[in-house]
Amino acid sequence: MEKVALNPSRYIGIFRPTKPKAKILQNLLQSHEIRFGDAFEKLIGEYLALAGFSNLPKKIKINEDNLSLDQFFKKGKKYYFIEQKVRDDHDSSKKRGQINNFEKKLSVLVATYGEENVSGYFYFIDPELAKNKKYYQTELKKMATDYGVNLALCYGEELFKDLGMGKEWLEILEFLKKWKQDIPDLPEINFDKDAQSSFDEIKDLTPAVFRKLFANTEIYNSIVLTIFPDKKVLNLLLNHFEELSADSKIYKTLHEALKTKIKTK
Repeated sequence: MEKVALNPSRYIGIFRPTKPKAKILQNLLQSHEIRFGDAFEKLIGEYLALAGFSNLPKKIKINEDNLSLDQFFKKGKKYYFIEQKVRDDHDSSKKRGQINNFEKKLSVLVATYGEENVSGYFYFIDPELAKNKKYYQTELKKMATDYGVNLALCYGEELFKDLGMGKEWLEILEFLKKWKQDIPDLPEINFDKDAQSSFDEIKDLTPAVFRKLFANTEIYNSIVLTIFPDKKVLNLLLNHFEELSADSKIYKTLHEALKTKIKTK
């Protein structure tokens, strides 16, 4: 909803090759891909903890820049970090950027903990895709020699085996197979099906977002009514705005605007 309010032309512009519903689905599918990678960061962190590694804060500072490590952990005096991606399918410019980013983090960690205490992994979860494998191997080999550290490129199970955690990968595969049986073919875009949860998720969006969504009739008809077709969430919002309107002019305005929209067939 924030994206729609900020850039409505991405959804309803005349130069879009898709209808609004298709664009919403595209957004949700992209979001699921990103969240799948985020979930695996948490998952692998939990497995590392169970295997006896100590997870460390993932934020590091380079001059004025803050960088985030996907995994950062230690065992004894040894510090490990992992640059973690879902799959190796990047184009040429992206792969160079990934390697440069990896070296930035390596440089700081070596300067902080010493070359003899740092090991790094460039890791792809999906073992089925290895588009840039030769490039990464070459660059990591040069980097390892220049910095005097142990670096490895891993796909799928290789990381777990290298860390002495082979059985954990088999467990992940089993759970993924079960999970794939339960997920729908496409994301649900009717958020009235669980109206209360949807309302709880969006009720605290800034008034500016709601103002833009309700002020533009095309956005309201094409986007808002697509994701709230039964108007259940909209009616919950209407009551919410009414409660807030006693002490706030903007919520009184939003209440009137939404009330008018809901009544319009």
